[in-house]
Amino acid sequence: MTALPPCPKCQSEYTYEDGSLLICPECAHEWTAGEAAAGETSKVFKDANGNILQDGDTVTVIKDLKVKGTSSSVKVGTKVKNIRLVDGDHDIDCKIEGFGAMKLKSEFVKKV
Repeated sequence: MTALPPCPKCQSEYTYEDGSLLICPECAHEWTAGEAAAGETSKVFKDANGNILQDGDTVTVIKDLKVKGTSSSVKVGTKVKNIRLVDGDHDIDCKIEGFGAMKLKSEFVKKV
């Protein structure tokens, strides 16, 4: 039996073959053997509505977000211009007027 490659998404070693697809039982990721050889191209960042985000986009905050270390919060409807997408727990690096440099999660913003 040939060894199957680990899942490119979660690195699980329990992948299995279903026809021409390789499937991960842990995260349900499906890919073809050709995609595994090519590797992941890049992570796709999506807002709360499923729109694809890109560097330089303008987004709006969709819920009040508490700011750690302060008693203030970023209010609903705050417009954030010129975002930068990064890998990590928080997907967006940006500057918000009145707060300065911030990191936001893409699930709490929508594209304008």
